[in-house]
Amino acid sequence: MTIVPMPGRAGRPGLVRVADAVDQYLEAIQTATTRASYAETLARLVEVVDPSPAALLIALDCDHYAATMSRWDSAAAATWNRHLLALTSFTTWAQRQDLLDTNPARRLERRKPARRGDRSIPRTRLDTLFGDDQNSLRERVLWRMLYETAARAEELLSLNIEDLDTEFRRARITSKGGAVEYVHWATGTARLLPRLLQGHTTGPVFLGCHRNTAVTGREVAQLLVSVMRVLRRRRSRRGDLDAGLRSCP
Repeated sequence: MTIVPMPGRAGRPGLVRVADAVDQYLEAIQTATTRASYAETLARLVEVVDPSPAALLIALDCDHYAATMSRWDSAAAATWNRHLLALTSFTTWAQRQDLLDTNPARRLERRKPARRGDRSIPRTRLDTLFGDDQNSLRERVLWRMLYETAARAEELLSLNIEDLDTEFRRARITSKGGAVEYVHWATGTARLLPRLLQGHTTGPVFLGCHRNTAVTGREVAQLLVSVMRVLRRRRSRRGDLDAGLRSCP
């Protein structure tokens, strides 16, 4: 941001109206998005001080800044911090211009964003998802294998039956870097996988109905889309349930 001297400062540095100083400061901000964001905060500041005697910049104090920020008392921490940053930035600019000797923002503090905590899905909810017969067997095997192996979706979707070692509960995959590795699954996958294979010994595991033809990228994309649709539906239903529980006394 470019620092532009305020006109007419010589000998009377503080006799500048707040609105004029705000306009001069915003003009000096070169980034349009920042200028628009700060303009909202500083417009509130002008509302607080005008047309009182405190309209002069030199008369700004902590009470004016507190009254300005009171509009966002109930806002999220990120919103509060964004508006506070606008005030502190304006204050720093005014001090560099020798228009302010004090810091009216000194009593205001940044807020800490609320911690989201553990975002992992509870095991009981996963078991419900994996065991829900409303979802096809293919999807449930894929979800189980993704969960138990921690492999990438593309790696598992590209599996052929020939890559499976059901005796040792493992599969041979080609990792992102091209290296051949093994991923291992647990009891849940081991129970469902034979039902999906239906005795077939060749062909894709998840695509093409175990045909002996190459799997296309389009088929991989279609299965990924179907999986994401089911997950979004279940997430939406769970969100509605959680909202209802929160509304209960």
